[in-house]
Amino acid sequence: VQLQASGGGLVQAGGSLRLSCVVSGRIFSINDMGWYRQPPGKQRELVATITSAGSTNYADSVKGRFSISRDNVKNTVYLQMNSLNPEDTAVYYCNADVRTRLFGNLDAYWGQGTLVTVSS
Repeated sequence: VQLQASGGGLVQAGGSLRLSCVVSGRIFSINDMGWYRQPPGKQRELVATITSAGSTNYADSVKGRFSISRDNVKNTVYLQMNSLNPEDTAVYYCNADVRTRLFGNLDAYWGQGTLVTVSS
């Protein structure tokens, strides 16, 4: 199973970016998907998660500005980020809980990270 994240880049404060993460490989089903981030010099933190049914959860710091969604046909999770500020600067990682076969274990997989830099 591989996760390929894309969409990061440099943006000015107040701007927007949309991250995408495609899950590929041997997939039977995908449960929760999510985005995490690691600001410079800090630990990785939760940004948002979404269940297979579409229920979402957000960190307080991004509520009202970020929106997570998924396409279960394309095995893709998205993160729409609006009203970005310099505190959002971080490497963003996607995550997916994947079952690779019927009755198999549910394992967590991570993408390689995509850098988002917000200039003031």
